[in-house]
Amino acid sequence: MTSSASLLAKCVSSGAVSQEELESANSSQSSVFSFQLHEAEQRIKMHKELEQLQLELELLTADKQNADATHVFYLAARLQALQMFCTHLQDVLKDHKLLAQQLSRPLGGANLPVPAHLRRFVVQVVQMATDFVETWDKKRSAISRCAGAAANLDQLNTCVSQLLGLASQEEALADRLLRWKDA
Repeated sequence: MTSSASLLAKCVSSGAVSQEELESANSSQSSVFSFQLHEAEQRIKMHKELEQLQLELELLTADKQNADATHVFYLAARLQALQMFCTHLQDVLKDHKLLAQQLSRPLGGANLPVPAHLRRFVVQVVQMATDFVETWDKKRSAISRCAGAAANLDQLNTCVSQLLGLASQEEALADRLLRWKDA
């Protein structure tokens, strides 16, 4: 009798393993020794398969959620819209260059369609318009500064109160130093 056979006989006699389990393990040619280990191995396999399926499900849901951004059909439509937008911007820039060139040309050589006796008033109206624009710009910037002035005033009040607190602390420290020096 070999040492492994004697070990198996001791296990059967002590009740740790039944004779049926030994025979089923021997007949099924399994690498697992006991039925409990076989069940545990099956549970581990099933758990791994379940995790794999859950991972595949997560990937499929992520693909479904991002399909509008990654699918070729939607990407082609977005590319076409982007190309149309770029073409429109190029046209606007070309028009802008033409407009800038027209505005930069001096009007001295051009004939004004205004009678000669009214040209003085046209010059005054243009001067009034530029004054209006300048005044309007100044008032607009003043109003925008006023909006920030309230926040700046609050911050200034906070800083003043902190400064007064620090001054009172320094005064108290100076009094303590003078008393300590006199003592």
